[in-house]
Amino acid sequence: MLLFPDLTLLDFVGPYDIFVRADCFEICIVSLNRGEVKADGGLVLKAEYDFEHCPIVDILFVPGGKGITPLLTNALYLEFLQKQSKTAQYVTSVCTGSLLLAAAGLLTGYRATTHWGAIELLKMFGVETVEERIVSDRNRITGGGVTAGIDFGLMLCALIGGNDKAKLVQLALEYDPQPPFGSGSPATAEPHILKRAKEATRSTFEIRREIIYEII
Repeated sequence: MLLFPDLTLLDFVGPYDIFVRADCFEICIVSLNRGEVKADGGLVLKAEYDFEHCPIVDILFVPGGKGITPLLTNALYLEFLQKQSKTAQYVTSVCTGSLLLAAAGLLTGYRATTHWGAIELLKMFGVETVEERIVSDRNRITGGGVTAGIDFGLMLCALIGGNDKAKLVQLALEYDPQPPFGSGSPATAEPHILKRAKEATRSTFEIRREIIYEII
């Protein structure tokens, strides 16, 4: 599980809470440098390994967040992902983590998804984008925005440990979502809410689009 500054916390913690409860996973938390990494909002997480000392992993996982932006052109992160992907059984992401996988060339020729606000950016890499909560294409598994990380984690748990194990974890977490509003996707959000959401993220979108224009 990759850490980087300003990642979206739930992108990481959602899947982590599932993996840590399932005995079919051994979690390896890695970042460029070993030690503390501040998530978006300031909460501190800790990487056990740096890139140089990270063991070869079976499953590579990349969360998203605003901290993805500078990583799109960061050779150290891109080379680490490329190296690990050569032997990984599964290469995965949640939310805008897929943009980093795409920048590393790891989604070329695959179907994938990302946060609804970044679908156009993922398309720029030539990736066949699918607006679904979870997209699995051979050994690439990508999740949509933020909360999709929980669904992603349960799907991966079922894939590795079996359906019953995933169901037990789901029950332990009491994952039975009943949101108070029906505004969880662009398809169901009220027009004025969707407009405000797009306006709030426009600057980040434009910055990322310019970066991608330069690297594709």
